[in-house]
Amino acid sequence: MGRIIFASTNEGKFNEIYLHLKSFKIDVEFVKLETVEIQSNNLEEIALDKSKEAYKKIGRPLIVEDTGLFIDSLKGFPGPYSSYALGTIGNQGIIDLLLNRTNRSALFRSIVAYYDSNNNIAFCGDAKGTISHHITQGGWGYDPIFIPEGSAATYAELGITNKIGISHRTHALNNFAKWYCENHS
Repeated sequence: MGRIIFASTNEGKFNEIYLHLKSFKIDVEFVKLETVEIQSNNLEEIALDKSKEAYKKIGRPLIVEDTGLFIDSLKGFPGPYSSYALGTIGNQGIIDLLLNRTNRSALFRSIVAYYDSNNNIAFCGDAKGTISHHITQGGWGYDPIFIPEGSAATYAELGITNKIGISHRTHALNNFAKWYCENHS
């Protein structure tokens, strides 16, 4: 199988993606690339558009990944605007929004979008969980506040190896890897 590109500005995502996809013998190269993200309420639409734009700049088969944290009691906020919310109000802001709420359930969704000269396909992965009452140490992004279902620890506390075993991104990557291996071997 040929090498594919992971186009992003987020090396944390690349580290997870690289570690996971090498178990499928898929060789991934990181290309630091900033893309203009369309404004949409649909995470899949955002990822597909981002992959198309990245392909125009790179011209090689690639994947991009977009993630949304959908908090039930906040009617799905921040959802597809998770990156913006993290950059503006941060994890503490999310915790503050949930201060007097008993329902802290959330869904973490990852969309891996693949693009080559013949395909523009999205692969989805979800992880259910809850938002913690405080920020834990380690991880990146929402890892310090997201507790996956069946765990008492946040993604950050679980560490990268344990997180990779259960994360939303892993579920999306599994779906992508299965398709990729069937179609590019």
